[in-house]
Amino acid sequence: MISSLRNIFSIPELRRRILFTLGVLVVYRIGCHIPTPGVDSQVLAGFFQGTEGTLLGLVSAFTGGALKRMTVFALGIMPYISASIILQLLTVVFEPIEKLSKEGEAGKKKITQYTRYGTIVLSIIQGAGIAVGLQTMRGPAGEMVVPNPGMGFILLTIITLTAGTAFIMWLGEQITERGIGNGISLIIFAGIVATIPSAIVNTMRLTRTGALSPFGLIAIGVLMVAVVWAIIFMERGQRRVPIHYARRVVGMRNQGGQSSHLPLKVNMSGVIPPIFASSIIMFPATVANLVDVPWVQKVASYMTPDHIIYNVFYVAFIIFFCYFYTAVTFNPVDVADNVKKQGGYIPGIRPGKETAEYLDTVLTRLTFAGALYVSAVCVLPTILIGQFNVPFFFGGTSLLIVVGVGLDTAAQIEAHLVSRSYEGFMRGVTLKGRRG
Repeated sequence: MISSLRNIFSIPELRRRILFTLGVLVVYRIGCHIPTPGVDSQVLAGFFQGTEGTLLGLVSAFTGGALKRMTVFALGIMPYISASIILQLLTVVFEPIEKLSKEGEAGKKKITQYTRYGTIVLSIIQGAGIAVGLQTMRGPAGEMVVPNPGMGFILLTIITLTAGTAFIMWLGEQITERGIGNGISLIIFAGIVATIPSAIVNTMRLTRTGALSPFGLIAIGVLMVAVVWAIIFMERGQRRVPIHYARRVVGMRNQGGQSSHLPLKVNMSGVIPPIFASSIIMFPATVANLVDVPWVQKVASYMTPDHIIYNVFYVAFIIFFCYFYTAVTFNPVDVADNVKKQGGYIPGIRPGKETAEYLDTVLTRLTFAGALYVSAVCVLPTILIGQFNVPFFFGGTSLLIVVGVGLDTAAQIEAHLVSRSYEGFMRGVTLKGRRG
């Protein structure tokens, strides 16, 4: 490991990218501690006591505790993710956006620009909802969270939270362009990881006081290890479709006559489905928690991670986005045409239409298996750990994001090392995928 780390920092470009990424994440964590003006942080902390294990606890975990402290980054990156969902849905149902998506780099830049505009609009809407909700919130002793409510506070909060989200969006894009890994995923990763130390300390404290039994603590540890192992096992799983290339003569040389394979991952959509599903469920439920209306509060009580209705909607959204995102990123017809143009074919399958149908069938089955795996990872630990009354939210969603982003980032570092003839980042381990 020491040798691998030495290799990493011996490459100037890779060293610069890693240090830049770490620096940006430090800036993000600093922003998570800058309070929003006009909010009594002590009263707000009293209001948030006991939200661990609830939806607000989950939202706060995704923002690295920024929502709990009501800082300038309280909205986090979720408005950007929601805007991305809307644009990707429009890619399928709205013809002008669909044409843009097929225009290469220029179209991609235009869609990214629309996503930024959508992020600002959603941030303004969510910021207004939070500002109005804060004015109605009171601490345990009846103290007002906002000592001086009014239109001035609402406007200031909207501007502050919107600017915070826009800045996070910019930081994520800078990491993707000039750092290592996917910027948006790494920001979510940093927010989740930042809550782990305090959660561990709190758990140990409750274990010493007897509120959490030693057996329950051991069971949690075993379950976490098992889930991490299952995530790594499935994320590296692939179905390798064999492809043969016919031998042909070009000039005085023979070309082709080789065999290769097309790797299809079991979970081709990665951590996108649970992130999208969480953002969709979080938005209305968070607003409901901030509105003091009886029927709204009753609906919000059903949308907690330990309730069956929440989990049914959650699993349904995950399965939908697994298929949707896979369909957006992988087109069997285009792949079949490219294979045919290169003189390749799948043994026993005719090139062209039949190859596309075969790939679509294989991909559909793989996506179904991947969707079930992602759903199980995101839901089952929440249900099981809820039986032990764990004092913090440990969800498969957070763990899937942490492990998935960690594997993707390690794979990018591995690619930089291998491209320069260095030994891989993880000696004796391949991050390219496991044959399934």
